[in-house]
Amino acid sequence: MAQPLFSLDGQSLITPESFSNKLPSPNRDDETDLLRTAEAEFAIVINIAIQRFSAGKNLPDAVRWLIGQLHEVRHKFGAAVWQKLIPIIQDHPSAKILQQCPFTRWSFDKPRGYSGDASLIDFIYGHPAVAEEVARSTRLGLDIFDYTINAPGPVAVRERRDILTRYVDETAARTGSDTEVLAIAAGHLREAEASKALAEGRLKRWVALDQDPESIGSISSQFHGTSVEPVNGSVRGLLARKHRIGTFDLIYAAGLYDYLTDKVAIRLTQICMDMLKPGGVFLFANFSDEMADDGYMESYMNWELLQRSEADMWRISHRSATEDTEKTVWFGANRNIIYAAIRKRS
Repeated sequence: MAQPLFSLDGQSLITPESFSNKLPSPNRDDETDLLRTAEAEFAIVINIAIQRFSAGKNLPDAVRWLIGQLHEVRHKFGAAVWQKLIPIIQDHPSAKILQQCPFTRWSFDKPRGYSGDASLIDFIYGHPAVAEEVARSTRLGLDIFDYTINAPGPVAVRERRDILTRYVDETAARTGSDTEVLAIAAGHLREAEASKALAEGRLKRWVALDQDPESIGSISSQFHGTSVEPVNGSVRGLLARKHRIGTFDLIYAAGLYDYLTDKVAIRLTQICMDMLKPGGVFLFANFSDEMADDGYMESYMNWELLQRSEADMWRISHRSATEDTEKTVWFGANRNIIYAAIRKRS
């Protein structure tokens, strides 16, 4: 069964229940009939997938097919029915097969207690920090991993990392050696590893705020002696204006908004705008409602997200910032992640 999502300061800002409460529900009889039909379709899909796994040929392609089929089932039957199908899928024997994949298993087990933790993202990056975990996998698990890590969602996450690095370096080029950057829910700050501005000492400070002590410890160790400043802090602390960390030329939130309701997302954006220097930029990203991996992620990976459309991102931007700010919204290359940037007036 799905666990509470991304607990912040001991309280979840978003949970599976909060997803379900927002969903239009068909009447009880219609929902029961739809769920039975959805179960039957899933049974057909997973039987074909298991046959392909058993054949042992081109397993990555078999996983790609399964992920595509789960996406279709999710969208065909609607969110209310899909929420009831998730635990049925998770209890199916196929879960034991697919969770031999180290990426899928880590996400489902949540060793750090919440969804989308920094180590899970390290699987996507192919980072050495998770190499031992990958090495412990079965041969079948590695074959499954060969596709899950290269599915559209992970491809978009790697592009997101590169976009963040570029934004930091372009900000430093524009504002000079006094450049100050804030990463909210920074994780392991892997985007800093490729930053030329950081390597060349062209940043005054790069504040990495995260509530996970393991993430803060990792950042402290890796970036000791640089302008990176790890801060043990939370979104809830930002919302309450408890963190006195100054103002910034660039503030960004990479994966955080995937877990925030509109109300919280708008309030956090407003606070971030207040923390920008004149001419500063706030950048936030969200998995889009066009993402292809949603069915697999929500079921076998137990990784539930709030996906957003282009209209959703514009709505958050417009409700968070005044008319005299410059706002842009755009999709990443494969449209699985969508971005919004708001520039404060100089």
